[in-house]
Amino acid sequence: MIWAPSLKHIFMDLKQLIDHTLLKPTATKAEIINLCREAGKFKFWSVCVNPVWVKLAKQQGVRVTSVIGFPLGANTLAVKVAEAQQAIKDGADELDVVMNLSWLKMGKVEDLKLGLKTFASACQGRVVKIIIETCYLTDKEKVLAAKLVKQSGADFVKTSTGFGSSGATVADVKLLRKVVGPDFGVKASGGIKTKAQALAMIKAGANRLGTSSSVAICR
Repeated sequence: MIWAPSLKHIFMDLKQLIDHTLLKPTATKAEIINLCREAGKFKFWSVCVNPVWVKLAKQQGVRVTSVIGFPLGANTLAVKVAEAQQAIKDGADELDVVMNLSWLKMGKVEDLKLGLKTFASACQGRVVKIIIETCYLTDKEKVLAAKLVKQSGADFVKTSTGFGSSGATVADVKLLRKVVGPDFGVKASGGIKTKAQALAMIKAGANRLGTSSSVAICR
């Protein structure tokens, strides 16, 4: 997961950096199938869906990312692990789990560290992205969260669920990249609606994007 993009690389491979996302609670079977068709047509990296849709999405022949503990991260660790293992059974290739923000805010660092490591080790080698929901954190908390994610055995630190008070910012992506270094994943998500925004996130340090505006961005 090395981040070293040139402008040429960015323009050539933008589609392959996108998790094509549909997480609204009212999503229908037809919409999920269409999401998968779009992902296949444009060659997006994966579709990102709620756990209930993982099996259907996998049947469409695309790479599937499932969210876990979404969108609050307030589930118990046992529930998150069970949800992840069910998603894997249903065909999930990647798992985007929301960090327990309460523990972070309370300074329960050892509990949080153990929980993140336990979750990552339970994911059977799947790519794990941990969502830290940057809009609710101070810069100091963002730094701590990113360090814990890198130490956990996960593969990416992810900015946002898209359900918080705001989404990814260039400043946050730069900060996270600085903390985790060049050889770790940074996923920017939430509020990325234009090609200019997408390219700005990548140039800031993101090597994966989560967006529901993927088709508009690439057109």
